[in-house]
Amino acid sequence: MRISEIYRPGTFGLSIEIFPPKTTDGDVALFENLARLVKYQPAFISCTYGAGGSTRTRTVELCAEIQKRFQIAATAHFTCVGSTSSDLREWLSYAQNQGISNIMALRGDPPQGQEQFVRPEGGFLHANELVSLIRAEFPELGIGVAGYPEKHPGAPDLATDMANLQRKVAAGADAIYTQLFYVNENFYRFRDECAALGIQVPIVPGIMPITEFARIKRITAMCQTVFPHDLASRLEAVQDDKDAQFEIGVEFAIEQCRQLIEAGVPGIHFYALNKSNACETILDALNYAPAQ
Repeated sequence: MRISEIYRPGTFGLSIEIFPPKTTDGDVALFENLARLVKYQPAFISCTYGAGGSTRTRTVELCAEIQKRFQIAATAHFTCVGSTSSDLREWLSYAQNQGISNIMALRGDPPQGQEQFVRPEGGFLHANELVSLIRAEFPELGIGVAGYPEKHPGAPDLATDMANLQRKVAAGADAIYTQLFYVNENFYRFRDECAALGIQVPIVPGIMPITEFARIKRITAMCQTVFPHDLASRLEAVQDDKDAQFEIGVEFAIEQCRQLIEAGVPGIHFYALNKSNACETILDALNYAPAQ
């Protein structure tokens, strides 16, 4: 199923994001967890693209294997990092030939050792250029792009960031998938700002359930994500108790998702971190049943 076909009126698009494991044991564990998650019939499972393009082939291989094993669409992440336009075309052809029908088109983070993203020689500087290439030369592919309810860390201000998002959508993106956030009001404000700019594609909130406080502190610091003080205090109080952290984090995510669904979001994109327990608990608590 292509992204453009997922978010029809009256439907809800669940999606799950995973990353390429680094070991054979990691692969085994990933597919065991995916086997538990596919019972919720996600519209697609997406696979990230390693820093600097380090997993560019593996990302496609995992997506192809997911589609083969589970008969569920997979979405391959793809970035502009370290690639010429010819490299990008070659990878896109490879992905399409492997049966991949959706691409998450991203600029990517600056390569290690660089503070600012620099246009690769013969390549692209912005994600909208990658979206334009896909839409013009690979029109059969669905295209997702990233959105930042609390501003991209590299953007000088929110207005610049929103203008960048508007260009990605104008270039042909089918849907926006947001960075993780823990304050729903910031997502609602972002959604309103998109509407004011005339952005009409589905805006899907990205949710990362908290299962380990130390890990989420690192991630939110890197992404400059607003983290509620009262939630941080509760997690600080149980920082030596992993089970309690999981319980508090998942309880928060259940209520966060419930409020988002009541606010009419077209779907939810879970950052699952290759584990199934948190997502299963959340979806069961929400009495989630996929549309038939």
